[in-house]
Amino acid sequence: MMAALTAAEAGHSVTLFEKNEKLGKKLFLTGKGRCNLTNDADISDFFAEVERNPKFLYSAFYGFDNRAVTDFFSERCHVPLKTERGGRVFPVSDHSSDIIRALEKELAKALVTVRLHTAVTAIERDGESGFRLVMEKGKPFHANAVVLATGGKSYPTTGADGTAFAMARSLGHTVTPLLPSLVPLVTEEHFGERLAGLTLKNVTLTIYDGRKTLCSEFGELLFTHTGLSGPIALKASCRAAERLGDGKKLALSLDLKPALTEEKLTERILREIEATPNQALKTLMPRLLPKSLGEVLLEAASLPPQTRLHSLTKEMRQTLIGALKAFPLTAVDTAGFREAIITNGGIPVKEIDPATMESKLVPGLFFAGEMIDCDAHTGGFNLQIAWSTGRLAGESIKRSEK
Repeated sequence: MMAALTAAEAGHSVTLFEKNEKLGKKLFLTGKGRCNLTNDADISDFFAEVERNPKFLYSAFYGFDNRAVTDFFSERCHVPLKTERGGRVFPVSDHSSDIIRALEKELAKALVTVRLHTAVTAIERDGESGFRLVMEKGKPFHANAVVLATGGKSYPTTGADGTAFAMARSLGHTVTPLLPSLVPLVTEEHFGERLAGLTLKNVTLTIYDGRKTLCSEFGELLFTHTGLSGPIALKASCRAAERLGDGKKLALSLDLKPALTEEKLTERILREIEATPNQALKTLMPRLLPKSLGEVLLEAASLPPQTRLHSLTKEMRQTLIGALKAFPLTAVDTAGFREAIITNGGIPVKEIDPATMESKLVPGLFFAGEMIDCDAHTGGFNLQIAWSTGRLAGESIKRSEK
């Protein structure tokens, strides 16, 4: 939508093909339906949030940065915005439909022809400087330039099924392996109903590949029926997806008390024992953790819950503290594209001109958004990639039609 609008305002006759019944179906889901459209951080800080190929986005980010995005929606489109924790920017209404409606109005003003229920199945070269778009239904369409901005493979129910990558391949491009990212992790240990829905705040999740630490994330974690989700698990999945996709198992360590050193935690537990020496170990756990998690932790650590506190040996105390500071889990997979927020992989950046988003292999072919092999963490950074690359692609079409 941003690419189409920008190209139309540059004086081009633009047709936007959408195979769904409406525009912005995937945008509608972003930010849990609230549309986290960008982040309020300094644009120079965005590069550290991009997991793959951040330098490629330099021209795109600085050409249409987060301030430009917020100005576009708040001032031009009159959609009131707000900034929440972590710099996340949302519409005040908390409705992503407001963002989509604003874009639809701007497309209409710019006289962009929008063709809904129209799936493009192939793109062919048409002479030296044109393209022939083959439709699922109806006659082919001829164009001087094409922007491929169909997203990756995540949320396939929105139409993002990866078919455009096959179109790019047919024109000579390669595609790096496509993997789900910002996606829940599936663990070998299934706690099912016992922990599903439990949210923990201020914990640390560390992922290991053998002796190598892949990442360590601090913040909020959510237990699911099959494993882990929540902000820190999703962020960690960016580093884990490739290895899990290769069939590897990864060791996870969950620090449930990161604010306390082992020494401080030992002191606290000794105080609890001294205060209630005749109580059972299971009565201590709710003072340290949510009840359901305390029960699971004792089982995992093989500590009998009926043990009287005064009977705890030094070794048992050390086992308990070890479990609290490094609760072990094993990641065996991700939840897949159906639950992934974004796609890891895409058109290699070496095949795209970063100053224009134009293909280096096929003049007149442009890429934007998630099709490009760039992905970022949660917080509005991925949508900023979409706005910035879409804008740059739309602006650059003029320079390709000489």
